[in-house]
Amino acid sequence: MRAVGDLLRDALQTALRMLPWPCRTGLVTIGRPGRDAPVLLTCNFRLTRERVKRSLEGIDAYLLVANSRGVNVWCAATGGLLTNHDVVSVLKTSGIDTLVDHRRIILPQLAATGIQGAVVHKKTGWKVVWGPVRADAIRAFLERGMETTRDERTVDFPRAERIEMAIAWAFPISVLALGLALPFWREAALPLVGLVWGLSLLIFWSFPLYERTLRGSGTSVGFVFFDFGQRRIPLLIWLLLMLGLATVVGLSDGLGWGLLLRWGPVSFAVLLILSLDLMGSTPVFKSGLHEDRLLGIQLDEARCKGAGFCEVVCPKDVFEVDHARRLASLPRADQCVQCGACVVQCPFDALFFQSPDGDVLTPETVRRFKLNLLGHRLVPAGEARESESRGA
Repeated sequence: MRAVGDLLRDALQTALRMLPWPCRTGLVTIGRPGRDAPVLLTCNFRLTRERVKRSLEGIDAYLLVANSRGVNVWCAATGGLLTNHDVVSVLKTSGIDTLVDHRRIILPQLAATGIQGAVVHKKTGWKVVWGPVRADAIRAFLERGMETTRDERTVDFPRAERIEMAIAWAFPISVLALGLALPFWREAALPLVGLVWGLSLLIFWSFPLYERTLRGSGTSVGFVFFDFGQRRIPLLIWLLLMLGLATVVGLSDGLGWGLLLRWGPVSFAVLLILSLDLMGSTPVFKSGLHEDRLLGIQLDEARCKGAGFCEVVCPKDVFEVDHARRLASLPRADQCVQCGACVVQCPFDALFFQSPDGDVLTPETVRRFKLNLLGHRLVPAGEARESESRGA
């Protein structure tokens, strides 16, 4: 019965993953760990915690659950909900230092946008090791001696995750659509729910077909799908839908053209809502509603010492480090999603963001001020972006 309950909770949380779902923080014992057992940390977003626990089955380890306010790791760290303080707090209050002889804490790589390994080490004596992006790679990571491969450090958007996001969009919108349709247009309620689910699955399932189109229009502004420049895909979907409906109406004796007039605006509205911010619903693009998507990552070679933190924490494999020359390079800078992990972790402040107008977003600002849901840093505009020269 417990397994069935867990399965149902996982399904419900997948459908409602846009909402916070907190679980208990503190220490979780996996298996029968000894004094040399690995210590890992995750957030208290329940779905994430359960997936990490499942990935550790058969491994003797300790898992620390830090308070992220019930939000997933990447969003919580980027938005200031999973902070240095939260990591330090769970390390100091869990009693983990009495259970192991080492002082190595494995943090999820995507937490690097908001948690500074150097600060955690200074305040606790625990050295931060950055683990893989995905929980299912933890076993291989541990077996390899706590080293990630390039693939394990890189974020993509596989089919299973695309289906999850389709469900996360379709479920609440279909509930809302059902609630609006039943009092005013009862006969259309179930077809409307079917339309929501069908379009949502189609949009996310077919994402690889138009990913390049979105990447090529990364500097556009406004709503992702309804920028009628390079982003024509959903408009084409809607036109094909209307063409199909018009064909059915034309070939049928029992259906009138009023059906097309009613379902045309409804289907357009559904598509608009579903594709309101597709880029922000993926892990491979910055949100189309965030001004930070226009920023470019810049390297000050005079400051760079080739420490390599940028290469380790970058989720899009932007960097390569020449350890002989002690210098980083950005051969894939066009892949950057402006997460800021490299800027936060660089101990020499050699990385910074720059706007198309030449304004600089300094490392200090990126570390100190986090992004809200609309992509605005929680700092007065004049303080966040400096038009002064790089060293000022």
